[in-house]
Amino acid sequence: MNVLDVQNLHKSYGPIRAVEGVSFTVDAGEVFGLLGPNGAGKSTTMMMVCGALKPDDGTIQICGTKLTPHDRQLRRLIGIVPQDLAVYPEMTARENLAFFGRIYGLKGSTLRYRISDALDRTGLAPRADDPSGTFSGGMKRRLNFGVALLHQPRILILDEPTVGIDPQSRSHLLESVRQLTNDGMAVIYASHYMEEVQAVCDRVAIVDQGRVVAEGPMEKLLSRVASELRLRVSNDGAALPPDLAQIAAIERRLDGDTSIVIDCARLGGDRPLSSILTSALAHIQNTGGRLESVQTTEPNLERLFLELTGNSLRD
Repeated sequence: MNVLDVQNLHKSYGPIRAVEGVSFTVDAGEVFGLLGPNGAGKSTTMMMVCGALKPDDGTIQICGTKLTPHDRQLRRLIGIVPQDLAVYPEMTARENLAFFGRIYGLKGSTLRYRISDALDRTGLAPRADDPSGTFSGGMKRRLNFGVALLHQPRILILDEPTVGIDPQSRSHLLESVRQLTNDGMAVIYASHYMEEVQAVCDRVAIVDQGRVVAEGPMEKLLSRVASELRLRVSNDGAALPPDLAQIAAIERRLDGDTSIVIDCARLGGDRPLSSILTSALAHIQNTGGRLESVQTTEPNLERLFLELTGNSLRD
């Protein structure tokens, strides 16, 4: 079931087109990734989805109902962990949660239970009564995560949630995301860290310069990128059989050796990597070359992004 349906969103700031025709859907129990470099339009899209920014054009439906700027009830179905930390440093973790919980309309035993649950989920219970200003960046991010869950939203938006946090907090957050989807929550995970997106997301939209350049299930997207084979050989062994020589890139190294990069996709068909390697090695040996090292690169989202846009994902 589509919990969120975004169609043809547009947003400009003067002459700058931040978002152009972005469309996607998110189902209950799914982690949907928005992957792209800084400035691609991810945050602008998320701000429109949560109702904080009005689109110039396009529609957003939440649980089948169109989102309008003043629809507070519909906006209550969304929780957001913003890219910039949003906690009061002089207040304790418990006080921060209580403050935001009251804004959501929670009170009494319900509020106390939700605060306790948020502290447990984020691993902050031992520091619940310490000022949040004494927390590390990762702990503050986890506190923001807890705030976003207080009102039990149907949709959780995570905008660059692991920027500047420690490995422990990063691992805790990613594990929490999976647990939430197991409970039926829809999660939008916007990031420029392709390793995280590839690890946690079920479907992904790759965004560049405000446009979606590819979208689909993770397996389907990765199937568009073939493995890459890199051989390091002595200079006199740079020869390859004709079928490989036509599609190989030859890179002369400063140490006098040669790197041969073979893009397996350009061979066509379903030729196994082992067959390609065997053919290359046999020819190198027959021409008097000496193999120094072998490296394979598996398909990943960053390689797909490079092929689609020609830009580095981390620009």
